[in-house]
Amino acid sequence: MKRIFLLEDDLSLINGLSFALKKQGYEITVARTTLEADALWANEDWDLAVLDVSLPDGSGFDFCQKIRRTSKMPVMFLTAADEETDIIMGLDIGGDDYMTKPFKLAIFLSRINALLRRSENFNTAVTELNSNDISVRLLKGEVYKKGQLIDLTVSEYKLLCLFLENPDQILSTEQILGKLWDCNENYIDNNSLTVYIRRLRTKIEDNPGEPKRIVTVRGMGYKWNTEKQGV
Repeated sequence: MKRIFLLEDDLSLINGLSFALKKQGYEITVARTTLEADALWANEDWDLAVLDVSLPDGSGFDFCQKIRRTSKMPVMFLTAADEETDIIMGLDIGGDDYMTKPFKLAIFLSRINALLRRSENFNTAVTELNSNDISVRLLKGEVYKKGQLIDLTVSEYKLLCLFLENPDQILSTEQILGKLWDCNENYIDNNSLTVYIRRLRTKIEDNPGEPKRIVTVRGMGYKWNTEKQGV
């Protein structure tokens, strides 16, 4: 039985989500404040977290960062905060999905199922990806460039893994967004993906202005280049 951690202060929403998720066969643990969440989180393990952003004593963003210090488990934000800056922040600090209220329950459940399915597939895949002096240790969530550990956001990490899993293949913008966010791009547009690509290049390229690993294929998309770079 998959275990879901719900951080939400709206009692009516808690009751509705708990009923729906339990009906799907999930076990639910609920916290209504960040203080309560801290106490519960310290003693248990979960398969997925659903976090509100605005809470009586803090922010779901802060709690997501706490999760990311020790875990790569899927995190979904479920919140009324629908500004583009909030959405980008939520994804950049470690969120895997971001839904705004009001929402349709069927879509919420579909996204939960997709996140858990993708996480399960990810955990049973190969344990290390290597190409062009970049190494990703999947079990630890660590990325190395020429043997040196580099720090990536979760979104950058997922994007890099997608490229390494599809070497020398042209990936369109639509394919990339579909793989990373299950084709729900209503909150991520082409410009946002361009920003993610640029940020990732600054960390993994020797010269971000002339990228050799993640190359742009004009009019088609991007691809991971496996050709060995010159010294």
